[in-house]
Amino acid sequence: MGKRRRVAERRNKRPAVVAGMIAVVVGGAGFGVYALYGGGAAAEDGASAAAGKKPAVKTGPLSATEVTSAAQAFLTAWQQGKAAQAAAATDDPTAATALLTGYTKDAHITGVTLTAGTRAGDKVPFSVKGTVTYKKATKPLAYESALTVVRRAKDGKPLVDWHASVVHPDLADGDTLVTGEAGDPPVKALDKHGGELTAKKYPSLGTVLDGLREKYGKKAGGTAGVELRVVRGKASKAKKSSDKTLLELSEGTPGTVRTTLSPTLQAEAEKLVASRSRASVVLMRASTGEILAVANSNPNFNTAFQGSLAPGSTMKVITSSLLIEKGLASADKAHPCPKYFTYGGWKFQNDDEFEIKGGTFKASFARSCNTAFISQAGELDNDSLTKQAQQVFGLSMNNWSVGVPTFDGAVPVQSAAQMAASLIGQGGVRMNPLNMASVAATVKAGTFHQPYLVAPSVDKRTLAAASRTMSSSTLSQLRELMNYTAAYGTAAEAMSGLGPDYGAKTGSAEVDGQKKPNGWFTAYRGDLAAAGVVQQGGHGGDTAGPIVAALLKAGG
Repeated sequence: MGKRRRVAERRNKRPAVVAGMIAVVVGGAGFGVYALYGGGAAAEDGASAAAGKKPAVKTGPLSATEVTSAAQAFLTAWQQGKAAQAAAATDDPTAATALLTGYTKDAHITGVTLTAGTRAGDKVPFSVKGTVTYKKATKPLAYESALTVVRRAKDGKPLVDWHASVVHPDLADGDTLVTGEAGDPPVKALDKHGGELTAKKYPSLGTVLDGLREKYGKKAGGTAGVELRVVRGKASKAKKSSDKTLLELSEGTPGTVRTTLSPTLQAEAEKLVASRSRASVVLMRASTGEILAVANSNPNFNTAFQGSLAPGSTMKVITSSLLIEKGLASADKAHPCPKYFTYGGWKFQNDDEFEIKGGTFKASFARSCNTAFISQAGELDNDSLTKQAQQVFGLSMNNWSVGVPTFDGAVPVQSAAQMAASLIGQGGVRMNPLNMASVAATVKAGTFHQPYLVAPSVDKRTLAAASRTMSSSTLSQLRELMNYTAAYGTAAEAMSGLGPDYGAKTGSAEVDGQKKPNGWFTAYRGDLAAAGVVQQGGHGGDTAGPIVAALLKAGG
């Protein structure tokens, strides 16, 4: 009873405010400091820190102690196999619990040791070592990962910012890890001359080889082995990402798939993109559609085939063919290129606000005058550009059958200012280097040949086709525009010495949140066509241009 009486007495005492702190007083003496103004530990027995007030939520940057403590709590629980406890140390316990539970149950990874590295701000790198065991097969596993600590808004608590990539850097949100018999037998990919293609020799081909295995593993006659692999979720599949093998516990028997890649040109493409950050390039044969080389600075995503980026002024190749066909422009006739042009409520301008007085359409194309194209928007239907891209260039129909997953370009029907922006490769238009290499190839060949990496004869598939070709007059003028640009326009420096049978177009695409635009370049030389992009690189002639030109030169 005495104990109950003391508690009652303590609750009846009013907190005394002393020097900016709250102290609970018992028998006239200070019992202890429970909270500072602005937040702190809750008072004993559930009493609030201040009468009638909730503790303030801690905000502001995380301290080093908060970051390391949150990271350690997560890593310790994960290492001990306590999935729910580790998940509770993240800002998405549900998703974290599922993936961490599957790490042991589905991926069959045991004996995990996690070692934290040196903190860098709110980020903590860590190494992972463990053992993967499936039936009688077992192998050690080791890799590097990282986590980021954030402050939860509602209570200020430091937690691990949950993403699947915390568990393994090759995982995207929604993906899972699974160990078992491979869904698809392995394949041995060959270049056009019969040499083996490996990701070790050609780093850019990792995602390509995954795609080949997914499509041809069962068709090529191989048998499946046992492996730890990334199984893609809905979001990744929507991006056409393929499953990825992380560790082979027992090898299967590979089937053989021959590609159209040239070993020498692939090696050159790898070297060229390695010289720039976030660069991608594709080289193809214009008369057939054979892909001879594909490379990306980032080997983890095939931007060259699957990227979806605004192509900037390289889109003016397609737009020019449209304007010429409709009699709205002609290569050697006068064409307006004012500093500004307003359409649909948007004020468009040229780079550095230049203008060409009394110039021809060829001069506007060569200097990449935006207003020369925007000024014609009022003469076009909302679907004019979409139809031109689909019917003549074979784009934006999602029907290419290359042999691996690809994004086939998007030119949606738009209106007003967005439609006008589409004419210069902005708005809703999206492309990648494969798409734009195909555009240059169509101009060179005179007709669309769907690009392909594996010959259609291998699996008797049907390649996409365009429903019509350009008129001979339109084609002749379009070649004249691209040839003039390669010789005297914005592409001249990059294409120097590669003429006279050549043509090119530069592009720079503005992207929200980027200080520099994405630099684009598409060109042809002889029977070869290529295109490239350097994200956040700046003007295409200075960034992607040298890569594309060097690859065309290497092709002979």
